[in-house]
Amino acid sequence: MSIENRVEATTKNIEGKVQEMVGEVTGNPQDKAEGQAKQAEAQLRHTVENIKDDVKKSLE
Repeated sequence: MSIENRVEATTKNIEGKVQEMVGEVTGNPQDKAEGQAKQAEAQLRHTVENIKDDVKKSLE
């Protein structure tokens, strides 16, 4: 498990949530979509880290 990767993913998720909210408030669909994309990327990063953890545990 890489703590740094998880922190980066969490940061990306927070950025995405903020950007999505700004897009909703301002009525900018591009900001909203970019925020959602950042959140999806963060979820993917977390999933990759979970898989790495599972593989590492199975090899122990």
